[in-house]
Amino acid sequence: MAELTVTQVRSAIGSKPKQRGTLRALGLGKIGKTNTLPDRPEIRGMLDRVPHLVEIEGESDAPAKAAPAPAPSAEEVAEEAPAEEATADEAVEDTADDAEGSPIKWSGDEADASEDSDEDS
Repeated sequence: MAELTVTQVRSAIGSKPKQRGTLRALGLGKIGKTNTLPDRPEIRGMLDRVPHLVEIEGESDAPAKAAPAPAPSAEEVAEEAPAEEATADEAVEDTADDAEGSPIKWSGDEADASEDSDEDS
């Protein structure tokens, strides 16, 4: 079975208590302390919790993590954007038009209709 050599490179001061406990479980506790551990999923999980505090050697057999995809450039983002977008003013106008010719009868609509008919006479 493969072995991992883990060295603590940063202090645990200021880290969360759970991270300090993970360091103790890995057999570390002081900067510069090194421990050789078996390459098992449990150990890898503990190391994933404190990667900023330790340095790992001997992980050549482990699958390499894929590099994150580069962020799209401004030109690519502009090409993907829709060519025509409604402005906020247009959206408000559309909403106002819909409310006037709405087939739904609201409680206030009848009162408005009776006021309009009174004004006509």
